[in-house]
Amino acid sequence: MLMIYTNPASQETIAGSADEVMAEVDALMKELSESGELAGGQALDGPAAARTVKVRDGVPAVTDGPFIEAKEYLAGYLIVDCATPERAVEIAARWPDARLCAMEVRPIVDEVEG
Repeated sequence: MLMIYTNPASQETIAGSADEVMAEVDALMKELSESGELAGGQALDGPAAARTVKVRDGVPAVTDGPFIEAKEYLAGYLIVDCATPERAVEIAARWPDARLCAMEVRPIVDEVEG
């Protein structure tokens, strides 16, 4: 999974060059679709729309906002099916947010039925 992180400064930069950034994203998405490496993904709403759920002593408590306050936040994700972890890193390095904030690459754990 490629997790896309952003912050207000990088969002401002993207807004200032939205056409170029979206063209870059569209080209990469097309390449990944054609190669069969794109397995899914989605943009996420901003932290202001988040709800955090905690259960303590069996009682759920829901609060508005993200679990932690941070400058950077998870903006979306891509699921890629790559031959190697190095290929996933290569794809993440080409995503515009890698230049503006950060991308995190993390393997998805496969559940094996017993």
